[in-house]
Amino acid sequence: MTLEILTPDKTVFEGEAASVTVPGILGAFEILNNHAPIISILQDGKLIVRGGSVQKETFIIKGGVVEAANNKVTVLAEGISH
Repeated sequence: MTLEILTPDKTVFEGEAASVTVPGILGAFEILNNHAPIISILQDGKLIVRGGSVQKETFIIKGGVVEAANNKVTVLAEGISH
C-alpha cells in the first residue's frame, strides 16, 4: 500500500509500506493492505512503518488524523520527530 506522512510544513515519508501502526485515541491500531476505509483522530505517540520501501521506521507524532482507503494511507500529523 502507499503511505504518505505529512506535517503542515513538509512531507516526512512517501512510499510503499506493508503495514503502519498508529496511535489512535482509543489505542494503537495497525493498518494493512486492503484495510477497510477508515478515518481516525490520532493522539501523541509512536507511528511505526514496516515493510515496503523500509524495513522498520518509527516516528513520534504529535496528534493528527489518519485516512485509509483503496490501499492508500495518509497521515496528517500536527508535528513529528524521528
